[in-house]
Amino acid sequence: MKNALIDQLFALGAVQFGSFTLKSGLLSPVYIDLRLLVSSPKLLRDIAGALVQQAAGLGFQRVAAIPYTALPIGTAFSLASGIPMIYPRKETKGYGTKKRIEGIYHRGETVLVLDDLITRGHSKFEVIAPLEAVGLRVKDIVVLIDREQGGKELLAQQGYRLHAILSIYAILERLYGQGKIDSTLYHQSLSFLKESGTPSHKAQFE
Repeated sequence: MKNALIDQLFALGAVQFGSFTLKSGLLSPVYIDLRLLVSSPKLLRDIAGALVQQAAGLGFQRVAAIPYTALPIGTAFSLASGIPMIYPRKETKGYGTKKRIEGIYHRGETVLVLDDLITRGHSKFEVIAPLEAVGLRVKDIVVLIDREQGGKELLAQQGYRLHAILSIYAILERLYGQGKIDSTLYHQSLSFLKESGTPSHKAQFE
């Protein structure tokens, strides 16, 4: 299943190589563009199914998708699982209800945070904070791809658990094994991931 997802993501053009500035500010030779998923209903459905399996047994009453890339993923997840979705706005509306959290929820409920990927993890706290501010509980974050650059470790330090379907290493190994990227690009990407990781992440390579 994981290899099939990697193959579909690459065919869609969601895995790209070049020189890209990430949200974290890092300059990366590999970029994952999951905004393209809205144009592939089949792959979006397959990813939702995989995420539902990954989240099985975690225990939650709502799923909170992170704007904006994860909103289609969260909607597909909600449809596949029957779990209601909410989402925190990036900014509070200055009109209407002026809500920060869209959707129906109840104080004390446990919310599963859903996102497309994670790099270093800092942006996840920007989403968790408004959820907890209204009395919701967050224990687990599920993502499609972990870039394995320290995000899991950072979340764990604050008491949150990360669950990922794919790792960037699995993606690179699959593409290299199939001859879709050459040795130079493969090792350049591995070197970047090692050098740009956090100290605790780099220790895994020692």
